[in-house]
Amino acid sequence: MKLDVLVFAAHPDDAELSCGGTILSLIASGKKVGLVDFTRGEMGTRGTPEIRDKESAAAAEILGLTVRENLKFQDVFFKNDDEHVLEVVRKIRQYQPDVILANAIADRHPDHGKAAQVVKRATFLAGLKNVNTKLEDMLQENWYIKNLYHYIQTDFHKPDFVIDVSGFWATRMEAVRAYKSQFFDPSGESSNTLISSPEFMELIEARGREFGMSIRVKYGEGFIADRMLGVSDLTSLL
Repeated sequence: MKLDVLVFAAHPDDAELSCGGTILSLIASGKKVGLVDFTRGEMGTRGTPEIRDKESAAAAEILGLTVRENLKFQDVFFKNDDEHVLEVVRKIRQYQPDVILANAIADRHPDHGKAAQVVKRATFLAGLKNVNTKLEDMLQENWYIKNLYHYIQTDFHKPDFVIDVSGFWATRMEAVRAYKSQFFDPSGESSNTLISSPEFMELIEARGREFGMSIRVKYGEGFIADRMLGVSDLTSLL
């Protein structure tokens, strides 16, 4: 199965919180998008891995993903080593994406920056013919992606570009709220983590508004490019 865009996330909900609107806009334009979570978020304070599995499946349905998988790496303790990188290489070669979206290059949660480095290494190794990987006992072909972009998470980073997601914001937030165990619910469990506080949801709204204002639209999502961006049509820019 070939995908146009493959999204990697250290934890279930990372992608929804940071690039859910972009995913929705891609799918609305006819692109095939898949999402691969590294962990089940089992070290999280709230909820359980089983609950997170159900929540991520519900979010995937809201987003309209072609595929969603979980590599079941160990939350917090997965490493940027050959074993983990090669698992990501297998997914890149399996789905052959043109574009990959990955975690923030640095962030409050150390797993985010670590996951970004795992993906960056994997995109390079996926293109090397002499790096052998197998899927269901079949040798995989090497695969070169066109671009790698990092979404922005809790900590602010100045984006290299911003996507207009104004028309998709409501659905994006519906996907975020699918993670009922993780985020603020006035009738639910009391707030005891950063992301379960009402202030965190206000930050998400403010961040979307801030990035949107930067390109003079209502809502935006920012990204950092892995390399210099090129433009073929100056008049196509907002």
